[in-house]
Amino acid sequence: MNKSVGGKMRIMWQAPTLCFVRNVLSNAFYAGAYLWGQRPMEKIVVEGRLHRRQGRQRQPGECRVCIRDHHPGYIDWERFEENQRMIRENSMNRGSDEVIGAIREGQGLLAGLLRCGRCGRKLHVRYWGKKGTSPRYACVGDFSDGGTYCMSFGGAKVDRRFGEELLKVLSPLGVEASVTAVERLEAEGQERRAAVRRQLEQAEYEVQRAFEQYDEVDARNRLVAEELERRWNEKLEDVERLKATLREEEQQRVTLSEAEREEIRALGEQFAEVWESASSPTTLKKRIIRTVVEEVIVDLDDEEKMLGFTVHWKGGSHTRFQMPKPVGSAAQKTSVEDMEIIRRMAERYGDEVIARVLTRLGRTTGKGNRWTMLRVATARKRAGIAGQNRTKQDPETLTVAAAARSYGVSTTTIKRLAASGMLRKQQVAPWAPWEIKRAEMESPAVQRIIRKLKQTGKLDLQGDDLEGQKTLFTLAQGDSNAR
Repeated sequence: MNKSVGGKMRIMWQAPTLCFVRNVLSNAFYAGAYLWGQRPMEKIVVEGRLHRRQGRQRQPGECRVCIRDHHPGYIDWERFEENQRMIRENSMNRGSDEVIGAIREGQGLLAGLLRCGRCGRKLHVRYWGKKGTSPRYACVGDFSDGGTYCMSFGGAKVDRRFGEELLKVLSPLGVEASVTAVERLEAEGQERRAAVRRQLEQAEYEVQRAFEQYDEVDARNRLVAEELERRWNEKLEDVERLKATLREEEQQRVTLSEAEREEIRALGEQFAEVWESASSPTTLKKRIIRTVVEEVIVDLDDEEKMLGFTVHWKGGSHTRFQMPKPVGSAAQKTSVEDMEIIRRMAERYGDEVIARVLTRLGRTTGKGNRWTMLRVATARKRAGIAGQNRTKQDPETLTVAAAARSYGVSTTTIKRLAASGMLRKQQVAPWAPWEIKRAEMESPAVQRIIRKLKQTGKLDLQGDDLEGQKTLFTLAQGDSNAR
């Protein structure tokens, strides 16, 4: 850049910026053209006052003066126009609705090719997920004007389904193209050799003609004889050159065997394997798609949740296919049954206990993952369900272990009392902790059974009254005295 230092202009070198590079590529001066009126001044009225502002940059053909080949350029005009076309197509500006966009490293195969069948706008791709590689296509519709999105859907399943459609169309063409390539290879070789032979025949005729002219000239006319001899030698050199070319063509002649033909045909049939290979780069797939596809129109049936695609292939052909709208991660909700269990248990139990119960029931999250304390808490908070990380302690409600400790019995005793119906228990859900009311444990029937168990060591689930009954030792002594 030129910079004034101490009243003198000096050249200052600095790293180029993106804006500078774009301006250089868009400046027709470097292509040898002179433009005038590329950024005209416009008059506008703002709050009743007249203002002047610089208008948008016009294309060279729209300028008031455009003189091509005005001066020597660094590039020719055709290259300049090709650069402008590439810049327009590579632009990802939302206002640039007709462009496809440059091929980038993203995983969305249809980025830049999808067009909304409702409003006609281009769909944009966004990447989500933990790694930021899961594509999602969306049409903004009139969202920026206070409206809503036209549609949005996950891109992974759509890309796979489109890949199947692409293979269905290209695989037969691949076989046909392979066979055509073999035939064209041989035909082009034959045409080249035939053309060289025709040139050789013409050159040999001209050599004979030059020799006859040289042979008929009077040797005393030395100037004429030298000129005819020179022409004769040139024709001989042309013949030798064409013979050498023909020999090279014959040496390079390719004659494919039937086995080689079948191998080439197999390459076309293996297109599907190459496409689906994990080592096939995404950029290569995008390049293939853009070579054969003009654009893809997509529409959404809200009632049926079906996506309809119309593929406009290069050359004017059109195909259609449908598929269910992919269920994105945001729509992969926890089942109603699981949410009901969480809602009932969250009143008293902690998230860890709820996760353990759901796991024992064989339940999984909406994404198919195992339930954990964190996932239960996340699902609960999303549904607006109050809860806690740890289970609330209620002195009037006991678990099996708490009841056994409080009344000095084993957990097996508590379970047998509940199984017999003598002790009522509750469960929020299968595999959930038993809930035993302290009042149930204090009932006379249960207390009599516990007292008898402690006295005799036997669990009598009949609940007989043992008050006033003598011990086993006393009874045995009385019987002995009686005898």
